[in-house]
Amino acid sequence: MASLSEAPSSTGVERATHVRYGVVALAVLLAGVTYLDRVCISKLAPEIMRDLRLSQYQMSFVFSAFTVAYAAFEIPTARWADRRGTRKVLTRIVVWWSSFTIATAGALGYGSLLVIRFLFGMGEAGAWPSVTSTFSRWIPAKERGTVQGIFFTGAHLSGGLTPMLVTVLTGYLPWRAIFALFGLVGFVWAAAWYLWFRDDPSQHPRVNEAERRLIVGGRKPAAPHHASRQYWLRLATHRNTWPLCLMYIANVCAYFFCITWLPTYLEEQYGLSAMQLGVAAGMPLTLSVLGDLFGGVITDRMTRRFGLWVGRCGVGATAYGLAGLAMYFAAATEDPLACVILLSLAVAAAMFTLGAAWATCIDIGGNHSGVVSATMNTAGNGFAMLVPFCTIFLKDRFSTWDAPLYAMSGLFVLGMVCWCLLDPRKRVFD
Repeated sequence: MASLSEAPSSTGVERATHVRYGVVALAVLLAGVTYLDRVCISKLAPEIMRDLRLSQYQMSFVFSAFTVAYAAFEIPTARWADRRGTRKVLTRIVVWWSSFTIATAGALGYGSLLVIRFLFGMGEAGAWPSVTSTFSRWIPAKERGTVQGIFFTGAHLSGGLTPMLVTVLTGYLPWRAIFALFGLVGFVWAAAWYLWFRDDPSQHPRVNEAERRLIVGGRKPAAPHHASRQYWLRLATHRNTWPLCLMYIANVCAYFFCITWLPTYLEEQYGLSAMQLGVAAGMPLTLSVLGDLFGGVITDRMTRRFGLWVGRCGVGATAYGLAGLAMYFAAATEDPLACVILLSLAVAAAMFTLGAAWATCIDIGGNHSGVVSATMNTAGNGFAMLVPFCTIFLKDRFSTWDAPLYAMSGLFVLGMVCWCLLDPRKRVFD
C-alpha cells in the first residue's frame, strides 16, 4: 500500500514525497555537531592554557592550526565530493573529526595539542561545501537560499548554546572529559547518514517520481568534470570568483573572533563573571539564528520577485553595511551590555547573508557547487587563520581590545563593495 505522502491527490495527480526534508534535517544536525566541536575549545581555552601552561600567542597557534588545515584541504575534499558523491565523503569527514575531537582530550602539551588540532581541521575540511553539493542535487532552485539559512541556523544555535552547555558541564567534568563526550556525538550522526542517505534523489527508494521531477525540474545542464589546467584557470579567472572570495572574508573573520577570543575579550575588557561570560559569549551566534532564518527566506523571496542580482547581492550588500556600522559602534561604546548587543547585531547581520552567499555558489557553480563554495570558504578561512594573531597583535599594539573590532568593521565595508561586483547570473562552468 502506498504511503500517505505517495498517494494520489483528489485530482488524480501524484503528490510529491518529502524525503528532501529529511536530507535537510540531517544536514542541520551536522551543522550543529560541527559547531559543538569547534566552539567548545574557545570556552575551555582558559582551563587548557592553565593546565598545559600555554601563553595567549601559543593558544593562537592552536586556534590557527585548525584553520590552516581546514583551508588547505577544503577544495580537494569538495572536488572529491562533487565527483564521487557526498554519502561516503561526509561519513569519512565526520568520523575523522570526531576521532580527533576525542583525541584533544589526550593532549599532553603544546606540541601534541597543535598536531591534534591540525589533524582535526584536516578531517573537517570540506564538510560544508559537501553539504552545498548535496543541496545542489536534492533541493529545488527556488528553495536553496531558505534551506541554506536553515542549515546555518543549526550551526549557530549550537554555537550559541555551546558556551552555556560547557559552563554547566565544567561544574561536573574536567575539560578533557568534555572533549571526549562531544566527540562521541559525531559517530551517531555518521552512522545515520551512511545508512539512510543516497547521493541522488533517483537512488533513494522513498523518493517518488513527483518529488524527483520537483527537484530536477529547475536544474541547468550539468557541466563536465575534468581535472585539467583549463578547469582551474577558468575557476581562478572567472569574474565572480574574486568578489565571491573577498566578500566572504569579513563573515569568517567575525565568526572566528566569536569562537576564539570573544570570551577572553569580554572577561578582560569588562570583567564579566563566569556565568555572565557563558551567556554573553554565546549571544552573537544565538542571535545569528534569526539572521540565518530570515536571511535565507528573504534572499529567495527577493530573487523570485526582483531577480538573482537583487535577491543575492542586494541582500548581501545591505546586511554587510549594517554589520559594519554595528561593529564600529560596539567598539566605540564603553558599556558592556551595549557592546554585547551591538556586537551580536553585527554578527547576526553578517550571518543574515549566509543563505545568499552559499546559494550564490550553487547559482554560479551548478554541479560544481562543492568546488565553488569550497573556494569561497577557503579564501575566508585562509584569511581567518590570521584572526587569532591579528586580534592579539592589534590589542597589544593599541593597548585596547577595541582595535580588532574596528578592523572587522572595515572588512565589512570591503565586503559590501564585493557583493556589488558579483553577478550570480553568470555561471563559472557552462
